[in-house]
Amino acid sequence: MYHQVGVPAPKGTPFRGLTVAVKDFQRQMTWLSRLGYKGVSMADLMPYLSGEKRGKVVGITFDDGYCNVLEHAAPILNRLGFTSTNYFVADQLGGSNVWDHGIGVPPSPLMTADQIRKWAAAGQEVGSHTLDHPHLPLLGDEQALHQMRQSKAVLESIVDREVSAFCYPYGDESMRLRQLAREAGYANATTTARGLAKPTDDVFGLPRVTVARSTHIVRFLQKCLTRLEERKGGRG
Repeated sequence: MYHQVGVPAPKGTPFRGLTVAVKDFQRQMTWLSRLGYKGVSMADLMPYLSGEKRGKVVGITFDDGYCNVLEHAAPILNRLGFTSTNYFVADQLGGSNVWDHGIGVPPSPLMTADQIRKWAAAGQEVGSHTLDHPHLPLLGDEQALHQMRQSKAVLESIVDREVSAFCYPYGDESMRLRQLAREAGYANATTTARGLAKPTDDVFGLPRVTVARSTHIVRFLQKCLTRLEERKGGRG
């Protein structure tokens, strides 16, 4: 689970650690490739989780749809033949991370519709992160379902292909919300629960491994390729 790839905000800024340096991201992806792993999108990951395919794969996701991911991460992924999923906030295309401004996080530009098309044209997957990044548990069923369905429709109209991957904003989810994601027509959904995805997991409640600015390469490989995250438990 990544957010931004680029230059972090000034020291003392909330959530500064969620911006990974370009050189670190490149090193992480390069080492996965050297060790025989392939980075894959959620759509590409599903056959491995279901047992239809076997191989050394690592699912790669980005939350929110930041421009710096298209600028810095996409070329690295493309060079290595990796795919990934970016979860877009459909009512903020070309805007910024307004949901974070109130807690002191600086604005960071989000991709426009044209940039999303470039992302998709490069073979990367477009996923949904709702319309405006709400805390879904605070919404009624009808409102939550609207956030899921309408964001899916908006993004599908932009890229002219199915959007099957969903991500719960803030990791806020429940069995009720998992069922709503199914009803909205998604094939899978990710959380912020810490851990490696297993074939026995509910595909509408998949855990992820948080990669932060402070995640050095040895810890990155431990997180992704060992049971470290399982032993730690909890949420990341």
